[in-house]
Amino acid sequence: MSDVVLVDATTLIALGSVGRVDLLANFDGDVLVLETVVDEVTTEPARTNVSTFLGSQQVTDSVSEEAVADAQRLLGDECVHGDVELVAGVRSHHADDRSVAVVSDDRRVRAVAEGLGATVTGTVGVIVRAVHEGMDPENAKALVREIDSHGLHMTGELREKAFELIDDAAGD
Repeated sequence: MSDVVLVDATTLIALGSVGRVDLLANFDGDVLVLETVVDEVTTEPARTNVSTFLGSQQVTDSVSEEAVADAQRLLGDECVHGDVELVAGVRSHHADDRSVAVVSDDRRVRAVAEGLGATVTGTVGVIVRAVHEGMDPENAKALVREIDSHGLHMTGELREKAFELIDDAAGD
């Protein structure tokens, strides 16, 4: 996979709302969550579940000012927030010759991160990865439904695609 896995608030909120932030541990790289991203997780039970998970993971706020300014320019944002720092993290880790993955459900963040050479996935990708690591596919589908009912609000097409990806992962 990647050396570094940067996680966005969208995924933390989705997984945290159903108590499954632990699924992020299935990634091979170092799971990093920027402090500004953590600050964006304000709803319960997501905030508590994210805090519990992060007790065993790396939280960082070490993104260079130059990378932040570059990310602001790329995103067209005047203020610094989680999305800006996440994109800055991609730039910083690439500058250190580290491969980077971004876990986000935000289309803009995904598009920019992918354009910068990061591997990109989202909440569904986290669940599919868990199936690769041994999670029962029916439990994974139930989790997709539960996340959908707690605010991710998937289209029928996306939910069907998620189920297809889960089935494919189970067959590997």
